[in-house]
Amino acid sequence: MVMNPFTHKSLWAIVIGSALLANTGCKKDDEDPVVPDPAPPSNLVTIDQPINASTTWTAGNRYLIKGFVEVELGATLTIEPGTVIFGDKATKGTLIINRGAQLIAEGTAASPIVFTSHEPAGSRAPGDWGGIILCGRAPINLPGGTGVVEGGVEAVFGGTDAADNSGTLRYVRIEFPGIAFQENNEINGLTLAGVGSGTTIDHIQVSYSGDDSFEWFGGAVGCKRMISFGGLDDDFDMDNGFSGKLQFGLALRDVDQADQSGSNGLEHDNDASGSTATPFTTPIITNVSILGPLATSTGTPNGNYKRSAHLRRNTHTNVYNSVFAGFPTGLLIDGTAAEANATNNDLVFRSSVIAGMTSNFAVASGSTWDIATWFATSGWNNTTYTNSSDLLLAVPLDLTNPDLLPNEGSPLLSGADFTWGPLADGFFEQVPYRGAFGLEDWTSGWANWDPQNTTY
Repeated sequence: MVMNPFTHKSLWAIVIGSALLANTGCKKDDEDPVVPDPAPPSNLVTIDQPINASTTWTAGNRYLIKGFVEVELGATLTIEPGTVIFGDKATKGTLIINRGAQLIAEGTAASPIVFTSHEPAGSRAPGDWGGIILCGRAPINLPGGTGVVEGGVEAVFGGTDAADNSGTLRYVRIEFPGIAFQENNEINGLTLAGVGSGTTIDHIQVSYSGDDSFEWFGGAVGCKRMISFGGLDDDFDMDNGFSGKLQFGLALRDVDQADQSGSNGLEHDNDASGSTATPFTTPIITNVSILGPLATSTGTPNGNYKRSAHLRRNTHTNVYNSVFAGFPTGLLIDGTAAEANATNNDLVFRSSVIAGMTSNFAVASGSTWDIATWFATSGWNNTTYTNSSDLLLAVPLDLTNPDLLPNEGSPLLSGADFTWGPLADGFFEQVPYRGAFGLEDWTSGWANWDPQNTTY
């Protein structure tokens, strides 16, 4: 959800109490009789205090985050490959990296770093813990240039350094996070708040989040190989002046899981009011596959599913070489400001595919703007297909063992175009295919499609 800076007062005392305001510290979990401990006591370390000195979490231990644990200014939290970190349900365990701190979580394909629920296998659920919040000093468009992270957290984000470095997240899984304290006041699976382009975000899977899987509040970070799996609300939510990049994004939806606020693949706003505040929300997105409930199941979708892409409130989103399949509505360009941006080539869809929608396009109620003609503009190389199966993907997908690569003859294996100006940036890998996959499955070896039944 988009940030409203005037409603995010602290819920600190409600959530965890004054114990989190003490100095850094940790204790062994065998001192705590309340939380069931599936790990040997000597091996599970409880983290319930701020981290104000550089610290390393090792693969030889497992860690339990209780309450809001903040990494403070000047401190670096380093996490070794293969480390498992649990979030405590009772205290809404959440890891917060403040401005001027860093998180170095560099897993490998063979040894990913896992953040997951502390509940037993078979008993886990979306929202079992908070998630990860990364705060930086990159520009945002909130009044005064800074904001307070939503979700009852007091962390400040935003600034003037577009190249700010909040650390590295690579080969990281985040399972069963996402807490909605109240409407428009949630913790997402991975929150990137004012995060700068000096930060590395690559090979990240958020599974079964109780809110958005990923949300960017401003900032300029570039992200690659991001998986949103079975999330409740939106997959890739961007607002408050996010001007970064995303390449190789995958969303897979569970037919039964959707949020009462309306679940979308992309949900983008300039800000809560759709103002002309700068920097504009101007993400550059390429090679994203948004596979909705009609593409992943033959069942009847939860009635709260809405659109594969909802672009509204004066966003300046740019989408290239991507595929959207299997939602009730494909693309909704919502409101006169967003329509004007599309007409003026500030909001862009190019070399992309819409397939298997109940309705391909929509506009705001009462609008007469011709979105279908706009999408089909000659030279833009956009395509629509009646059925998701026309893409020659495995449809419906087996969500516990998905076959993600296009089959031989798929129209997605070609047709990508990297001559569009914004894609000349060296960040982007030039590939021939549209969507997140060609002939290589970059999820292999590190992603987990059955976190409910995984024993950690």
